[in-house]
Amino acid sequence: MPKVEITVPEHLEMQIAQMVEQGEFVNREEAIEELISTGMKAYKTSGPQDSEAEPGFEDDGMMGHEDEYVF
Repeated sequence: MPKVEITVPEHLEMQIAQMVEQGEFVNREEAIEELISTGMKAYKTSGPQDSEAEPGFEDDGMMGHEDEYVF
């Protein structure tokens, strides 16, 4: 498996250490691998969408008018 070196903010390191201490993960490496994997899966399901899927929305607004957007 390839090795990757990352730098994370201290608050994230503390959260990872706490999860390991609480037994949610065996060690830091497992925690980081699982958290990255979960994050990538979530990104694929809710990340950027193909702009061609619904052509025209960005040009004409959600209701077909340039200045009218409904959420």
